[in-house]
Amino acid sequence: MRKLSPSAIYLLTQFLFGLTNRTTNTTFAIYLVQSVGLDPLQMVLLGTIFEITIFVFEVPTGVVADVVSRRLSVLLGVLLTGIGSMVMGLEPVFGVVLLGHVIWGFGNTFISGAHTAWISDEIGVAAANRAFLRSRQFMLAGSLLGIPLAVALARGSLALPFLVGGGIRVVFVIFLALVMPETGFKRKPPEEREGWNDFFVTLRAGFDLVRGRRALTLFALISLFVGLYSEGWDRLGDPHLLQNFVFPPLFGLTLGAVEWFGVLSVAGMLLNLAANEVAVRRVNMSDSLTLARVLQALYAVMVACMLGFALARDFWLAILAMFVFDTLRGVSFPLSEAFINVYVDSRVRATVHSMAAQIDAFGELAGGPFIGAMGRWRGLRAAIIMGALVLAPVVPMYARLRRLPGEHSGPAPASS
Repeated sequence: MRKLSPSAIYLLTQFLFGLTNRTTNTTFAIYLVQSVGLDPLQMVLLGTIFEITIFVFEVPTGVVADVVSRRLSVLLGVLLTGIGSMVMGLEPVFGVVLLGHVIWGFGNTFISGAHTAWISDEIGVAAANRAFLRSRQFMLAGSLLGIPLAVALARGSLALPFLVGGGIRVVFVIFLALVMPETGFKRKPPEEREGWNDFFVTLRAGFDLVRGRRALTLFALISLFVGLYSEGWDRLGDPHLLQNFVFPPLFGLTLGAVEWFGVLSVAGMLLNLAANEVAVRRVNMSDSLTLARVLQALYAVMVACMLGFALARDFWLAILAMFVFDTLRGVSFPLSEAFINVYVDSRVRATVHSMAAQIDAFGELAGGPFIGAMGRWRGLRAAIIMGALVLAPVVPMYARLRRLPGEHSGPAPASS
């Protein structure tokens, strides 16, 4: 079969990722609660072990992309994530779902970085940057198609979205193997390959940079607290809706949990797109003081929404709180990145970004099990309240950041 253009392959793959991710994720919480019967701690542990899998294998699997073939790394990743998804749907037992999570996480490390590097090698950095922008549209189109597909499949069996979503990936690998080219790959010399030492060097460089600089210390603490709360919300928000509310009719139509989750997924996605567009148009992305003020306000409302979501007894109030929280959270990610880009000197910017990501990941690993244990001990409402209290210190941290002396309209001076 004739090879297709790299750009077409990249965009088609992004479409498929959006399609299959939404197919498996839309009704995931319903499957865990109603079919597998997991308690809050077990649900959070799934995410924790998934993150540990990625942390352990990210560097070793990167060797495949750097030394052997980026194309092979992508093919292995798509195949393994497909198999992992299918394993999760084989049997509604915690151990089987956990195994599927591990396989999925392992496969994801083959795709991470390799897919981006492959398209950059094949068409050049400038053309690849344009492809990255278009790929968001293709992934969104796939996601919007994946939601109704998930709902249709889950109405037959809650396991079907995993089996079909994973099966699509497995079949797609065969297609990719026939049409995906690789002409621009060059093996990295040993001295340029990333290893465990690079991880610790980055972390050490980050802490060395932070030492004695109050603004960067606050960056690190904010990243930590954002990581500490997030795994609990990601894993327990949907189960809270399932266990503590009765789903009402919508516009006179009686919908089950599966249909409701489909509606919520589409509405949430569209709200996030609209909010991000408003943020891009209205927020001055080059003024760190403005960004800090906006982020402080966003996190203050997010904390209030988490508390409102946990304490609400009315379904519609809970949905409103959830929508506002998720929308503001989606906006906070690009604004936080822009804040670091503006506030931190370019010579140390990459180090601060890497350090923030690593501290956030550590926070997820450390905080998730405690919030899950609270959910098992005192219930889902208490666990979400605990998450809100963990996130709350971020608000005064941004307030403190705004009051620090220094240039707030441009990059901070580099450390000497």
